[in-house]
This record gives sequence, structure tokens and C-alpha cells, in this order.
Amino acid sequence: MKKVKVCLIGSGRAGMIHARNMAGSVPGGEIYAACDPDVKAAKAAAEELGIDTYYQDYKEAIGDESIDAVIIACPTKYHREIAVAAANAGKHIFCEKPMAMNEEECDEMIKAAKSNNVKLQIGFMRRFDDSFREAKKMIEEGEIGDVVLVKSHTRGPSKPREWMYDIEKSNGPLAEVCSHDIDTVRWFAGSELKSVYALGGNFRNKEIAEQYPDFYDNVIVNAEFENGVHASIEGAQYVQYGYDARVEILGTKGVICIGDMHEKKITSANESHQLKRPSMHSWTHLFKDAYLLEDRSFIEAILNDSEVECSGYDGKMAVKIVKAGNESIVQKKIVML
Repeated sequence: MKKVKVCLIGSGRAGMIHARNMAGSVPGGEIYAACDPDVKAAKAAAEELGIDTYYQDYKEAIGDESIDAVIIACPTKYHREIAVAAANAGKHIFCEKPMAMNEEECDEMIKAAKSNNVKLQIGFMRRFDDSFREAKKMIEEGEIGDVVLVKSHTRGPSKPREWMYDIEKSNGPLAEVCSHDIDTVRWFAGSELKSVYALGGNFRNKEIAEQYPDFYDNVIVNAEFENGVHASIEGAQYVQYGYDARVEILGTKGVICIGDMHEKKITSANESHQLKRPSMHSWTHLFKDAYLLEDRSFIEAILNDSEVECSGYDGKMAVKIVKAGNESIVQKKIVML
């Protein structure tokens, strides 16, 4: 069986999840090289993955004729540059979310992939989660009637990294935290957003408020789709109590709820009459299987020359909605898309 040789570009947490999957759990896929501007990190990643090839410069990596595909898992501001170069070198592309900094960059990536006849898949792994797939099937079969409202929230426990405070560089928590929520509500509603109204505030990182006055660590978005379905998106950073990602889909005849706050199905009690149950500590644990399934889907699309399940268009729509949400926060008004 032909193996698709993959190079990881960016050896952070998300990137290494994909690389470890490619190291033995994805039929037809093979992790061949690692690339990181920090050469020590690139070397460490290669050693952990049991491979010999690593690069510091992505241009050298995509110049390696042995490489068939790249996984782009570096900061968002570099995605367009690397993806276009990879496409022009004939490499298939898996790009982590957010796809890019703006719609124009997304268009460049889509055009480069199309003109070079390579696959471009965006890392919306929730579409590959068993519960999300089952919910989609239930909607399509009419189990809850017509969809009325899709609510999705993501709350992360970690303190934002320094570069995330600059909205010009990160596009804010709407991009870094809520891109998955945005894709989720689009997917379940089966339509495109028509209008958004967003509120943001800095509640947990006030020590940086003077230096980064536009930063928000809590955001709420209310929106309406072209088909009339309503949406509510909420995101938060540095909540500290755990990783919390849940979805509710309200229909005319029922409701679907996805996810809970608990990592383990165990509850304890002691002499103080306190019930205790561990909360979910990380997205890496919650969506472990979904990451594997999306990596398998990417390789299958290459080997079978089939359409990817999460396209560049899906990535672009999420970026477009992030921009509209950030505009709404600043302008304090409804933004029409």
C-alpha cells in the first residue's frame, strides 16, 4: 500500500497529536519529518516520533521531494504563507484552525490548492467526534423536527499566551477558542450566518488591560442564519475549573445535548457530605478520537482522490464570522454578513 509521507510544521500540542497519529495509527499515512523554527523543538519532536528527518526552515521541508503532505500547526499568522508555498510545491495540506488571519488569505490558500490540484483540509475535528456525527444524523432524519437554535460554548482553563493578547496578531478568543464553535453552529444549522452581535470583556486577565485594551477573555455572540435558525456562541479563556465544551441543538419537536463537564464516570462522597467528580482537564483528552478520525480522513482523501470533509471554504467562513464578531464587539452593533 502506498504511504503518504507527511511533514509536521509546528511541533506544539495540536501538531504533535497529528504527528503521533501519523506515526502508526493512520493507515496509508507516515510521519516522515518535523519542522519548527526552534531547531531544538524540531529535533525533540523527531526523536519522540522515531524519525530521522527534521528541519528548522519550512522552505527546506517543502523542498524535500520525499514529502507528500504537510500538517500546518504553527501560529495563524504564518498559515497562508506556508500553505501557498506547500501547494505550489505539490504538497497536500492539512491546516489547523483558525485557517488564516482574514478572508483574503483564505482565498489565496484555496486558489493555490485548487490550481496545484492538492487537497486542503481544515482542522475542525469536532465534525469527526462520534457524538457530533450522531447529532448531525439525528437532525437530518428529523428526530427533533426543524432546527430552531444551535448553542455552542468552549471554555479553556489555561492562561492566554502573550501573543494572544494582541488582537491584531491572534484575532482574539473568537478565533483561538471559538473557531470550533463557529464551525459547529454552521454545520448543524446547514446555512450561512446573516448577522451577528457580539459582546466581549476582559475579566480574568486585568493586569494586561492597559497594554492590550482591546483584549477580551470572555465573549458572547448571538446570530441569525440565512435560513432563519438562531445561534448562540460563547467562549472563555482562563476559567481554571477545567476544559468545558458543550452544544445544545433545539428543534421544534425536541432537543439534542452534546458533552458534559466530566472527564470520568466516577463520583465520590466523604464524611463532609460533599460529592466529587473530576472535571475535564484538556481538549486533548476530550477529542482524542476525533483527531485520529480527521487524520485518517485526510489521508483517505489523498489516496482516493476524494473531497475532504472540512474544506477551505469551511475555514474561510469561520474566519469571516470571527472578523464580523470582532467588529461587533468594537462597534457595539449588529454586523450584517
